[in-house]
Amino acid sequence: MTYVLSTGIEPPAVPALRRLDPRLRIVSAVAFAVTAVALQSLSLLTVMLLVAVMLMIAAKLPVGQTIKRVIAMDSFIIVMIAFLPFTMEGTPIFTLFGFPASYEGLIRAIEIALTANAVVMAMLALAGSMEEVTFGQALHRLKVPAKLVHLLLFTIRYIEVLRQEYRRLRQAMKCRGFRPGTNGHTYRSFGYLVGMMLIRAMERSERIMDAMKCRGFTGTLPMTQRFELRGFDVVFALGFSVFMTAMLMKEYLL
Repeated sequence: MTYVLSTGIEPPAVPALRRLDPRLRIVSAVAFAVTAVALQSLSLLTVMLLVAVMLMIAAKLPVGQTIKRVIAMDSFIIVMIAFLPFTMEGTPIFTLFGFPASYEGLIRAIEIALTANAVVMAMLALAGSMEEVTFGQALHRLKVPAKLVHLLLFTIRYIEVLRQEYRRLRQAMKCRGFRPGTNGHTYRSFGYLVGMMLIRAMERSERIMDAMKCRGFTGTLPMTQRFELRGFDVVFALGFSVFMTAMLMKEYLL
């Protein structure tokens, strides 16, 4: 007789967007990025940004973590966006410290900001919410070169190991009284840190390769996951294709 222990708590439902075929999600993310980059109209880019936000809501991504990732991307391009109005020729609209800001430069800065945020949000919603192994196997089913897929899977698997190794080395430096500053000793110390990281990474990779060969590794990883397009996938693909085509036609034909 089999007894089933019930806790009375139902597992959380998987969002509909995450139930899509992983291959379709990757293709849709690439198509969205290509379409957003091809657009120049601010109104159309605003629509793309709103659609990206809707995708994020549909994927039910963690709000705090997602905002941090978007802010990290914005902080990377904020300097370029801030200086673009002052470095692009055009109709001056205001002057700051004697430097004129052009209307064309301001429009281009807004265009870049809208495009970058829309693409990043869509990528996080469509591809970033997938399991790493599923992402790699979906790439393999999309005929991405096997070496690139293997490199991706190994990187995902061992990047945390390298991070822990870095933290141990930094902790060892702190225990020896190291305090970073703007001097030659600090630069040499960080250089030694990078060198030790590379040496330990090479040694670990050799041990991992030997262990994998002992287990019969022949240079290929088994890709066991099977993907199948269902009715919901087809409906999403058709709707997404119509929307992307409409955006491009509105930009270039109408």
